[in-house]
Amino acid sequence: MTIQGLYDIFRSCSGIATDSRKIKGGELFFALKGENFDGNEYAAKALEAGAAYAVVSRQTVHDDRLILVEDTLKTLQELARWHRSMTFVDGKPITVIGLTGTNGKTTTKELIKTVLSVRYNVTATEGNLNNSIGVPLSLLKINDKSEIAIIEMGASHPGDIKELVSVCLPNYGLVTNVGKAHLLGFGSYEGVRKAKGELYDYLQRTADKAFVNVDNQELLKMAAERPDLQTIPYGVRYYGAEILPADNTHPYLRIAIAAENLRIDTQLVGAYNADNVMAALAVGKYFGISHEEAAAAIASYIPSNSRSQMLRTEDNTLIIDAYNANPTSMEAATDNFAGIDAEQKCLMLGDMLELGEESTSEHRKIIEKTTGMNVSKIFFVGQEFWKAASMSDERIPSPDSMHGAGNGCTSVILRDGNDHVTGFFMTSKDLAMYLQDHPMKGSTVLIKGSRGTRMETVLDYL
Repeated sequence: MTIQGLYDIFRSCSGIATDSRKIKGGELFFALKGENFDGNEYAAKALEAGAAYAVVSRQTVHDDRLILVEDTLKTLQELARWHRSMTFVDGKPITVIGLTGTNGKTTTKELIKTVLSVRYNVTATEGNLNNSIGVPLSLLKINDKSEIAIIEMGASHPGDIKELVSVCLPNYGLVTNVGKAHLLGFGSYEGVRKAKGELYDYLQRTADKAFVNVDNQELLKMAAERPDLQTIPYGVRYYGAEILPADNTHPYLRIAIAAENLRIDTQLVGAYNADNVMAALAVGKYFGISHEEAAAAIASYIPSNSRSQMLRTEDNTLIIDAYNANPTSMEAATDNFAGIDAEQKCLMLGDMLELGEESTSEHRKIIEKTTGMNVSKIFFVGQEFWKAASMSDERIPSPDSMHGAGNGCTSVILRDGNDHVTGFFMTSKDLAMYLQDHPMKGSTVLIKGSRGTRMETVLDYL
């Protein structure tokens, strides 16, 4: 079947489905394959549940509604690319903004969406659907009312962004920053830098434009390395903006641009979000939305999904930034926390995953940095933090010796003469159990860690 033929079928369906358990009726089901699953085994169930058609790479039953292809993922991507190319707004293909970066992708995407929605009907990546499956699914959500699409692209290996831009074909691009993340897949910081630069490479080839934070020397250098890249500058210093101090009365990020007599009040925690706000201002302005309109829209945005959230419970004030973590974002979050004025402060930090050979040294740096901060309690969660600590503190057994002895040790609590507490826990569940037995009250708490550490487990005990 040709891609045009499949597209005609897609247009007749109610949407796309990749999970046979979530069929509502009339969908085009794609039987995707992974390391631990084979969607071909569920194609018949999808049809029984009400899917209109099923795209498969292996025929398990005889049914005229099965569409046999060589590779279901590649077909999904081809269909998404075709849909993107065949969607027109005022006689022109729909505008697509591609967005990537080490940190802040999702928050920046949501802020840009919020600003552009002042004037346009915007379709954007939902949640964290930013990989080889998520990007085509996001593109296929574009409908007849969509005027602009914002597509977030994540990467954990070389070539990932190159693959994703070939699917979404962006007219504009934005790299939030480049930092130390997914080093296991990229091999080094230079590998990360090269991968993020694949968006700039694409835009240079197509003579399209990149929004560049010119305050960021790394991004400025990357843009300069591509002399034919057309850029639209932005930045805190570039706009002459001032980040106003945060305190208990004003805990959220506030920004003032004196030259424009503009004040931006956000519901985001952390000065590191200022770059994300500036990106939204820049994109909005380029598409005809004034800074005043953008500021009002940004003020209405409420973060969710454990990203730069503040939550006040009956007992404590929580700063929740636990959706992901890497050395760059961990340093930014802890630096911001150090500047918060609060009587009792506590850090709860989970492992930073996928750092490869640099994992132990990077976790050790965070331990050294944070144990020198003016906080009353620090709780580290995960084997990577535990391993890094055990190499320099004889009071903490190595994870290998613990497993070998089978002693079941899951926590170590250290106290000093100033009643400062440092704790190491194998899992977030272990920390939650400790908090249940040792309740905390009157504290301001930063909770951060990679998704795999599930730091949100402790929330019910705070």
